[in-house]
Amino acid sequence: MILTNVRAFAVGADLTGASNKIELSGEVEEKDVTSYASQGWKEVTGGLGSAEISGEGFWDAGDPGRVDDASWAQLGGIGPWTVCPDAAQVGSLAYLTRALRSSYTLLGAVGDVAPWSGNAKSAWPLVRGQIAHPPGLARTASGNGTALNLGAVAAGRRLYAALHVLSVAGTAPSLTVSIESDDAAGMTTPVSRLAFDPASAAGGQALRTDASAITDTHYRVAWTVTGTGPSFMFAVSLGIR
Repeated sequence: MILTNVRAFAVGADLTGASNKIELSGEVEEKDVTSYASQGWKEVTGGLGSAEISGEGFWDAGDPGRVDDASWAQLGGIGPWTVCPDAAQVGSLAYLTRALRSSYTLLGAVGDVAPWSGNAKSAWPLVRGQIAHPPGLARTASGNGTALNLGAVAAGRRLYAALHVLSVAGTAPSLTVSIESDDAAGMTTPVSRLAFDPASAAGGQALRTDASAITDTHYRVAWTVTGTGPSFMFAVSLGIR
């Protein structure tokens, strides 16, 4: 696979147009549990897990959605991150987490195209999921998204969701997003599983269920838009872990 369309969303910023390298890593600590019963072989078990997102690209500033403004605003804060290896359409593969923006480096040598680089370190598990709402579609009225077949959520596991509000227009605009589930693709009897706080500005939120079992297999995004002449661009990713 040749990487040509990696999408990266950091809280309320789309870093895609300002980045030319995005890396995502996950690891589990190796803990030694070798005993006299190990017959001369080292034995290990898994400890704490962690994930890290690193990116770099071309510096730009002057708007809350641009890399410099967003990086300064997020530095030291924790928020949702979503990374897609290839496009961000409904059903596209997505990796999501809630992460601490831990570093930001900018500028370089004379004559360079001004660079930036940064890192974010996980505050929640790294989740492999899908895009449930694409970033490039403006919403001006309430509606529902396409149902995704993610499967049931076993007891002890959780449904995770990340919301990235990328742009907002209108007078007194408000966007309320929720995640619904059903036992079939038709979503004839949807049940609300997660509800984000109302949003009136660019930003991000991350939610997860309480580790109770969910027997439903299909999930979708539902949104309510209010205000005068409102318009919202937002992305939502979902996954189970």
